[in-house]
Amino acid sequence: MIETVGIIGAGTMGNGIAQISAAAGLTVVMVDISDAAVARGVATIGGSLDRLVKKEKMTPDDRDAVLAHITATTDKSKLSSCDLVIEAATENEDLKIKILKDLCANLQPRALVATNTSSISVTRLAAATDRPDRFIGMHFFNPVPVMQLLELIRGLQTSDDTHAKALAFAQRVGKVAVTAKNSPGFAVNRILCPMINEAVFALQEGIASAEEIDAGMKLGCNHPIGPLALADMIGLDTMLSVMEVFYTGFNDPKYRPAPLLKEMVDAGLLGRKTGRGFYEYAKAG
Repeated sequence: MIETVGIIGAGTMGNGIAQISAAAGLTVVMVDISDAAVARGVATIGGSLDRLVKKEKMTPDDRDAVLAHITATTDKSKLSSCDLVIEAATENEDLKIKILKDLCANLQPRALVATNTSSISVTRLAAATDRPDRFIGMHFFNPVPVMQLLELIRGLQTSDDTHAKALAFAQRVGKVAVTAKNSPGFAVNRILCPMINEAVFALQEGIASAEEIDAGMKLGCNHPIGPLALADMIGLDTMLSVMEVFYTGFNDPKYRPAPLLKEMVDAGLLGRKTGRGFYEYAKAG
C-alpha cells in the first residue's frame, strides 16, 4: 500500500503532484537539486492552497494540514522511506535516465518508481533502474491540482501488481486513470501534440491569425482553450521536444516539427514561462 510518496523535481509538475498527494493524506518528500528550487516549489503550493482558502474550498486549518504532510529537501537519502517515487524532471531523456540510475540506490527494495514523462519510452526509462517490473509511467496533466486525468503507461517489463497499485494511487489522489501502451506520446499527446503542431503550420502559412485559429477551435470544435494558447501554457520548448520524439520514434514526416515552432524556441519565446510565445503575458513580479 502506498502511504509515502517521493517526488523528484519541485517545478510545475512536481509541486502539483506533491500538493494533490498531500491533500489526499499521503506523506510527501519533494526533492530538488537546490534550496532555491525547493523554496519556489513550496511557495507555489502555498499560493495554490491560499487560493482555495479564498474561494472557501478549503479551510486555513486544512491548508496547514496539507503543508504539514510535505517535506521539501535537497537530500535524496530522505526518499528511503517512500513506497512510491515519481520522477518529474524536465522532458529530457538523458537527464531522466541519469536521475533514475542515481535514484534506486536510495530506495527500499519494494518501492515503486514512476516517471511523469509525456512522450519518452517508459520501457527504455525502466531499463535504467534496478526494478523495471516495479516501474510505470504516470503522466499527469498541467495544472495537476485541476486536471482530472492521469495517464498510466505500462512498459514492457511493468508487472500487473505495479499497474494495480498505480491505479489505486490514482484513485487515492482523486484522478481518473486511463492506461495506454508504451508508444511515442502514448494516447493523449499522440493526438494533442500533432494537432497543436498543425496549428503552428497554419499560422506559419498565413492561413489565419493566432487569435482566429484559437477562436475557430474553441467556437467550432468546443475546445476550452485554443491550440496556440495551449502551446504557450505547455511551453514551446516542451512541445518541440515531444514532436522531435514523435519524428524520431515513428520515422514519419507527418510528425516533423513546424519550422516556426523551432524558430520560436531558438528565439527563447517559450510561452507563458518567458512572458511571450504566440501571445504576450504579463511577467510575475
